[in-house]
Amino acid sequence: MCQLLGMNCNVPTDICFSFEGFSARGGKTDIHADGWGIAFFEGLGCRLFLEAQPSVSSAVAKLLRGYPIHSTNVIAHIRKATQGEITLENCHPFQRELWGRYWVFAHNGNLLEFEPENAGFYQAVGQTDSEKAFCLILETLRQHFPQSKPPLEELYSVLADISKILAAKGVFNYLFSDGEHLFAHCSTLLSYIVRQAPFGTAHLVDEDLTLDFRELTGESDRVAVIATVPLTDNEVWTQMQPGEMLVFQDGLPLKF
Repeated sequence: MCQLLGMNCNVPTDICFSFEGFSARGGKTDIHADGWGIAFFEGLGCRLFLEAQPSVSSAVAKLLRGYPIHSTNVIAHIRKATQGEITLENCHPFQRELWGRYWVFAHNGNLLEFEPENAGFYQAVGQTDSEKAFCLILETLRQHFPQSKPPLEELYSVLADISKILAAKGVFNYLFSDGEHLFAHCSTLLSYIVRQAPFGTAHLVDEDLTLDFRELTGESDRVAVIATVPLTDNEVWTQMQPGEMLVFQDGLPLKF
């Protein structure tokens, strides 16, 4: 299956270090070589990069590994295809508009015999179960809250309900964000770490690279990183429980 990477911060931060290790799993240290993508939120805007080739050999991925785009919310994905051809339209993250905001979604898993009816306003472009699930989530939110984004607790409640229904159809780990909040749903595997003062060093699992965050951060900085499998081997990551959904805001996990 695929792998996920997310970042949520209280100040704009680059994801170069985490993406260095994560992208190596796209054909070098792991088998997720059927495409990749990454989305960076900047205010109301969103930069989205997608390719239907291994991230480890991608010139665009190489550029991004060394290009410090600063963002408070990032979602990345490396694909091992289970449904849908290896084509650009089937690469994650997927993006749509709701309530005048961009929403981005990436999924790790496989939803069996999933052919939702009456998709409504949102239609899938590709053939993946992931994009169909994303469209169903957005349509459900749109029907419950037709005018504007609701208070976070109400949004969480509806999203948790539809996530439970979809998770009953198979493996459903996902990341979902509008640039203000980042939602993480665990079906099988998803872990996170919150880095804040006092900062230390981190060493990647997939590359022999160490970074001292004390040289790059301020005392009030806070960064949450979410990944399918922990990216570093000298830090303590928290593994989410099956069925658990967290909301990350300003670098901290919230749960209702």
